[in-house]
Parts: sequence; structure tokens; C-alpha cells
Amino acid sequence: MKIFMIGGTGLLGSEGAAEMIRKGHEVSTISLPPLPQGAVLPPEMKVEFGNYMELSDDELRKYFDGCEGFVFAAGVDERVEGSPPIYDLFKKYNITPLERLLRIAKECGVKHAVICGSYFSYFAKAWPEMELTKWHPYIRSRIDQEEMALKFADDNFSVAVLELPYIFGTQPGRKPVWVFLVEMIRGMKKATIYPNGGTAMVTVKQVGQAMAGALEHTQGGVCYPIGYYNMEWTEFLTIVHKYMGTPDKKIKTVPKFLYKMGSKSMLKEQKAAGHEGGLHAVKLADIMYSNLFIDKSLGCEALEVEPDDIDSAIGDSIQLSLDILDGKTQTIDMKGE
Repeated sequence: MKIFMIGGTGLLGSEGAAEMIRKGHEVSTISLPPLPQGAVLPPEMKVEFGNYMELSDDELRKYFDGCEGFVFAAGVDERVEGSPPIYDLFKKYNITPLERLLRIAKECGVKHAVICGSYFSYFAKAWPEMELTKWHPYIRSRIDQEEMALKFADDNFSVAVLELPYIFGTQPGRKPVWVFLVEMIRGMKKATIYPNGGTAMVTVKQVGQAMAGALEHTQGGVCYPIGYYNMEWTEFLTIVHKYMGTPDKKIKTVPKFLYKMGSKSMLKEQKAAGHEGGLHAVKLADIMYSNLFIDKSLGCEALEVEPDDIDSAIGDSIQLSLDILDGKTQTIDMKGE
């Protein structure tokens, strides 16, 4: 099928495009410049640089013309801070433009849409007692994004939301989300102090497979919880230490009440700066001390996601983070449009 993608030059989009092209599909994209230095894109993908949010409906229709598939691999994630209410920023980049794109796609006869979302949505629904949408603007925005998108689904237009966990793997020239973690661990000289929860995770290659699988197999409106590997933080940090060259460094679990005390200071600093985070700094403890595990049978198996080398993918992410911190490479950061 012919597929139009928003964000096809990004970490996830480029991997998704490569997988779709491998399976015989035709992919075009519009993405924000610049292209990260050293980034490798599928040569068969048609790339235009620009800001889709600045295009008129008629201009966007030209991109959807003749397409059967649409993939949204853009927006902003929970790392963003800004002036309160921060929810408005998430709505600006993750909800409002997507609603317009889905409307236009459906009007143009597109049959299948795939949206890259967050696994926080899955846990907000699975664990209502945690009130994740009440405390965390980012999670509320992801739930609202899902609900909006699924309203477009019918027998002639499938909508798949990929509820993505932590993702490992790199794109040369693009800053990994893990730079902050590597910098924090470096600052803990004697031992790495961390919560005792855990998380689901996948490689970027597996995300590309999930995108292609969702385009090919979804009927109606479906949210796919995506997770292939589950690790407690201690197991994950052991791998991180290995790639940081400190395999014997100790890992100590910090009690939850101490974590919350430190988070209160962070929250005060945010408020003093006139900022709000996508995740509430103190309430984040309830997430960090949980096992955010997702069995691969819930989404990955249906989308034909294959096993991959998660250890090596973590290593790639950590090595690029080290290179950035040591000034060995230049990268670009996340952009919203």
C-alpha cells in the first residue's frame, strides 16, 4: 500500500518506514528539518522537509492523495516542561493536529491509521486506583489522544494506537532519552541509587515491526499495549553499568519515602521557575516503584513483532549518551511538529 507518514525521519518513523518498505509498501513523509547528521534513511522513502502544522487542509490532502495508510510518529513526550497548564502544550502537538490529520485522511479515502502513543495509557486504564490521569498531564493527554483517535474508526477506516514503552536503539545524530540517566549515574560515585520497580521495553526495530503489523492487521479501533521484554530496574541498571564501563558498581534501592522527599524539592524548583512537568514529580514515585510490565501476547504477537537483542540495543543507547556527554558527537533534540 501507499503510506503517508508524519515524522518519517525520526528514530521511530525511519525504522517504521524501513520495515514497511521491506514488506513492499511505498512510503512518503514530511518532517521537520534538519536531518540528523549521519542519519540513514531508506533510500526508497520520499522525504519532504517542512512543518505540517503550517499547511492548509488542501495542502495536506495532496500528501494523502492515493494513500491507503497513514502513520503519526511525531509529537512530544513526557520530558517536556513548560508554563502551566502543561496539558495545553501536549494538546497542541499530540491531539489537535492529529485530529485534523485523521479527519483529512478519512476524507481522502485512507483505510488504515497508526499512531505512536504511550504505555502510560495502558496502565492508566489497567490501574484506575492510581488516578494517573488526575496527577499527570502527559498521561491525561495520551488517554485523550487515544479516545479522540478511536472515534474515527469504523468498518472502512482502522485506527491502531501503539502504546509504546521505553525504547532502545539509536539514530545517529539524534539525542537519546537516556542521556539524563547516564549523567545521573555518573554523578553517583559509590553506588547507583534507584527505585525498585521495573518496566517493559522494546527495541526500535521492534517498534518498526509493530507499525507495519498494525497497518496490515488492524480492523476497527484497537489500542495495542506494546512490550516484549520486562526488566526490574536493578537488572536494567546492571546492563547500563556494563556499557558504562563500571560493571562492578553497586546498585542500592532507595526507599519510596526518600524518593518522594527528593521529588518534593524538584517540584518546588519547577514551580519557582514557573514550570510544570508532564509527570507530577512526587506522584511519579507510584509509577517508578511499580512493575510496568506488558506481556508480548497483549500486542506484539498479534503484530508479528520478532525477538531482538535488547541488551545490545540498550548498549547502543548508552554509548551514544556517553559520546554526547563527552563532547564526541553532535545531536539534535526532540521537536514537536
